Amino acid sequence: MSTEPLPDVPPASPEVIDIERALTRITYLATRARQHERLMALAEVPLDRAAVALLRQIADSEPLRPGELAQRLGVEASHVTRTVQQLQRSGYVTRVPDPDDRRAQRIQLTDAGREAVARIREAGARGMQLALADWQPEELRQLATLFHRMVDDFLTYAVEDESGQESDAPVATG
Repeated sequence: MSTEPLPDVPPASPEVIDIERALTRITYLATRARQHERLMALAEVPLDRAAVALLRQIADSEPLRPGELAQRLGVEASHVTRTVQQLQRSGYVTRVPDPDDRRAQRIQLTDAGREAVARIREAGARGMQLALADWQPEELRQLATLFHRMVDDFLTYAVEDESGQESDAPVATG
């Protein structure tokens, strides 16, 4: 992503500023170490945040090459290599031949890895259910629709930005 100023982009509206602030707050709350530890205790999965992020990514699009995982997570390949080794030793992932290039390998979840991701997601959903217990079903549907739309728009912008094309929308930063 470009870090250069965006001279042709108008200043953010008050609504966008409020959204960015709310996203920053929720990101902070969701990524606190104490929150992660509580989630792992509920899920009964003893993994650090990096390992959980990698497992979730593999679960959403497996199997992937380590380089693809690094790119999708926005981290260095060596970071993915170390985390994959940790997950492999713990029995959560395995390496399989890449059908497109037998010299390369892809990372795939094992049954234990799929079970761990399911438990992590269930524990997270239960916590979210408690936090949103007073919301009406229609409000939850609206929020889900708007979140998906926002993520899709962020991804579209990210793809345009990575391809070197001009884009009119800056990505929110924390």
